[in-house]
Amino acid sequence: MASISKAEKAYIQSSLLSEPPLRADGRGLIDFRTIALESGIAPLANGSARVSIGRNAQDGGGGTEVLAAAKLEVETVSDGEGVDGGRVVCSVSCSPTAYPLLSPNALDDLQHDMTSVLNATLSHPTIRPKNLGILPGRKSWLLNLDVIVFSDAGNIFDAIFMAARAALWDTKVPRTKSVQYRAKKGDRSDATQAMDMDVDETAHVGSALDTRQSIQVSDFELPDYWDEGEPLDGKQAWPVCVSLNLLPTLHFLDATLQEEASVPLKLLVFYSFPSDATPLLRGMRLLGTGVSDLVQTKSLLKDGEKYARNVWVALEGKLKDEDLRRNQKARERFLNR
Repeated sequence: MASISKAEKAYIQSSLLSEPPLRADGRGLIDFRTIALESGIAPLANGSARVSIGRNAQDGGGGTEVLAAAKLEVETVSDGEGVDGGRVVCSVSCSPTAYPLLSPNALDDLQHDMTSVLNATLSHPTIRPKNLGILPGRKSWLLNLDVIVFSDAGNIFDAIFMAARAALWDTKVPRTKSVQYRAKKGDRSDATQAMDMDVDETAHVGSALDTRQSIQVSDFELPDYWDEGEPLDGKQAWPVCVSLNLLPTLHFLDATLQEEASVPLKLLVFYSFPSDATPLLRGMRLLGTGVSDLVQTKSLLKDGEKYARNVWVALEGKLKDEDLRRNQKARERFLNR
């Protein structure tokens, strides 16, 4: 987050409003800086990705850098906040070096704001993956999506959502196999000591003439397979974010920190593009002190859809290439064990 003087702010605004518009790095109004993406960079996570925007090609420094990692853990549905069918929880953490001028309290507020935007969008029940359930009514997967901001050189929300989508795309859900064990009531202590499983005392099996109550024990196991699990469901539902930075007569994309500090208003739009349906607007946020009327907002949403589609297509192409690379490495690692 940059702090600039009134003179710098006026100079940047006048340059953007000139004909033709001028930006410090020579880009057009809707041009992005160089974007780099790499998936599978956290070996202990079920899925991970790192995204950088505007990194210096010479020394690899500068730019915006974000890392996202997805980790699955088993939840009991009947206890606490567990949900039948699974759930997704998102969080964003910022490295103090990314915002050295912010106090600890201000940094906490910024992290909370970023988390609320990401969590409200990706944790919505309408886009919940369908393969997070394990045992109906008993066990499910909790997907924790953690995002870390290492550096911020502008356009942080676009980078966060790119990294989040790439990490979810990279996530593999372990395959599970249901296991059932039945024992007579008198054998209950031996059964539960031998196997750490859920016990359902209401289940009855056997002949109607057998008056002894039986106990059904059910749990799951993880079969061994080369690909580490099945891909997380719902790839077409996870949105991308496009930030439109607004001036009175124009808007522009991928703002640097100085450009962000010189505009009074920013519109975040979240779009997904299912292959068999019309584009879906998953959400929008207005950030800043400026105002926007309904007519302008409608026009911006139409433009935002066009920009988001371009980001979506480019990102999906890169993720498919990463899939091929990761699957080949996983197959080779399994064969060499």
